Amino acid sequence: MRKSNIILFATLAVIAVSCSDDEPVPDGEENPTELSEEYYSGGKLGTTFNTSASAFEDPTPAVEAAGMIDRFKYGEMFFERVYNQSTKPFNGLGPLYVRSSCVACHPGYGHGKRMDRYRANDWGNGYLLVLTDRNDTYLSSLTGMPQTKAVEPFKPPLDEEKIVITWLPYSDEWGNKFPDGESYSLIYPEVKIPEDAFYVPLEVGGRLIQYSDLVVRLESTIGIYGTGLLDAIDDNDLKAQYAFEEKHGARINPAIFQNGEWTSLYGNTIHPKRFTYALSRGPLQDAAGANAIWNITNVTRGDRRYHYMTEAYARKAAADPDVQAKFYTYFPDWNKTGDVAKDIYGYLMNKELPVEMTDDDYVDFMIWHRGLAVPAARNLDNPQVKKGKELFTQIGCAACHRPSWTTGEDMFTDPNGFFADADARLPRYPNQKIWPYTDMVQHRLEMINDIRTGWCRTTPLWGRGLSAICSGHSDRLHDCRARNTLEAIMWHGSPTSDARKSVENFRNLSKEDRDAIIRFIDSI
Repeated sequence: MRKSNIILFATLAVIAVSCSDDEPVPDGEENPTELSEEYYSGGKLGTTFNTSASAFEDPTPAVEAAGMIDRFKYGEMFFERVYNQSTKPFNGLGPLYVRSSCVACHPGYGHGKRMDRYRANDWGNGYLLVLTDRNDTYLSSLTGMPQTKAVEPFKPPLDEEKIVITWLPYSDEWGNKFPDGESYSLIYPEVKIPEDAFYVPLEVGGRLIQYSDLVVRLESTIGIYGTGLLDAIDDNDLKAQYAFEEKHGARINPAIFQNGEWTSLYGNTIHPKRFTYALSRGPLQDAAGANAIWNITNVTRGDRRYHYMTEAYARKAAADPDVQAKFYTYFPDWNKTGDVAKDIYGYLMNKELPVEMTDDDYVDFMIWHRGLAVPAARNLDNPQVKKGKELFTQIGCAACHRPSWTTGEDMFTDPNGFFADADARLPRYPNQKIWPYTDMVQHRLEMINDIRTGWCRTTPLWGRGLSAICSGHSDRLHDCRARNTLEAIMWHGSPTSDARKSVENFRNLSKEDRDAIIRFIDSI
């Protein structure tokens, strides 16, 4: 899948950097043009100059330099292949699962696409259901990433065929029109799940809730390239960013940071939360793919020898006559006690299940995950792009979409204890100037049918202009409600949004200047 000449060019280009604004030269040139540092979105150790449909899939130069290419490619298979119950090394699917493969919900390794229905097997469906009570507390009878698929003899906790997604038109206070007359359209999703779609009881903290108190939202997967570089940002630099924004009057989620100090860190670690919209994850070695490769497919591994499962589901399945009738047919080797309900419950809740993903396979997967490069910026010397960059900063976008960071020593840790600190088996990115265009902080956009809690981490913008060619769509924001960059900007414009002033400034620009900003965003 990878092309060696792409990697070779990236390596050569690293050697020849200065301050010109020339474009990256075509793949294969013997004397690559000297480039300004901003072209290296992922720094010299993390950037690929591939701009084709596989741009999100390349290994970083750091992976090549460490001699990890073969293991990177092997690890990539665990992202791309469909899991099942018996074919090694892709065995172990279920008994409940969210998807049977990772790439199905990260099309082209990018952001999930907007869907008109919820079906786990629909290509590109990156949606995860978010089910809570009216206090934004997750249902405890469903897993945090609700499962809609099951293998026999088990039944899904939720019947996905009964989930209805409706896209509704939205008119903002300006009537979806700029002062110069140009118009745009906005849509947002409404999701309804009937009560009879649930196999499990509706519980929060073990307490039954009324169906009328159920709240349903959508969150889509995001691009996974460059996450190793974001993990390499020093914890102290993240804290300094929060403190800076708090000092200058920005709204900061008090559940994360307040009065110059963290109010919560990740689990039992000393590390701040940095991944997912909700900032629910800390170090990459226990975030994003490290977690998803287990819970999305429900494949056990050495450090997680148990099912992604709720006790409420185990209780329900153990008492189900249909499951009882077929359980021993599918699991003849399970220790029989003579009490089938007890055996089913014991199987589902067991904490010492056989390992399905070997340690070596998991290491390869994490080499791949930590080793994904970021596409280089494009067209930065173009006059329109240059103008767009100036305006992007002038109207205030860069306040949240901070252009660059410099990574620390990247002495990464693993909260699971599987990898040693700065484990030599994984690629590292010390002291790299990177250009993700995010402050890594949560903000509020106050949209209709908003994200759970209303707080959402600023999404990195790097590489997003290649989404159409790599992922087959240009959908943006947490639920893909924005179908292009312009719509994404205008969804920032609620009267109480943290980005309100920037959107007001954007509206008052000429169409030429608005187009320049969009061209710039799609070039970084």
